Amino acid sequence: MQERLGHRFRDPALLARALTTTAFVNDERLKGRHSEDQRVLGILGDEVIRTIFVELLIRAHYPTPDAITRQKENLERHDALAGIASELGIGPSIRLGTDEKIRGADMEPAVLAGTLAAIIGAMYLDSGFEAARQAVIRWFGDGITPHHG
Repeated sequence: MQERLGHRFRDPALLARALTTTAFVNDERLKGRHSEDQRVLGILGDEVIRTIFVELLIRAHYPTPDAITRQKENLERHDALAGIASELGIGPSIRLGTDEKIRGADMEPAVLAGTLAAIIGAMYLDSGFEAARQAVIRWFGDGITPHHG
């Protein structure tokens, strides 16, 4: 997984947490085991992604705040994030709860997008803003092109 992401985690537990859904944690709790889910990392990752998108769109010479906002919203849509997550092959590595496994949640756009955001949050905590920024540039670079006119 780390090779596909293009990031070697100093703290692999951060990646494991980013790949862990709340339903998995709830199932583990019933078995008397404790783990942490991806939600907090996802919140951080969403904000890091937004910051990077805005920076890159400004550098790509988007002419107005409205143009930047529209393109940022296009880039951060669940289906856009889920598409990147699918390309990276994240789905099979997501730690799902029993019901999520049954319904194939590892292919659902919301689950894939949330997991990708959590991975970005984990990268940020693991190695800082620049590591997360480089990953976003690698994964979304084609969607952030210079704006003319």
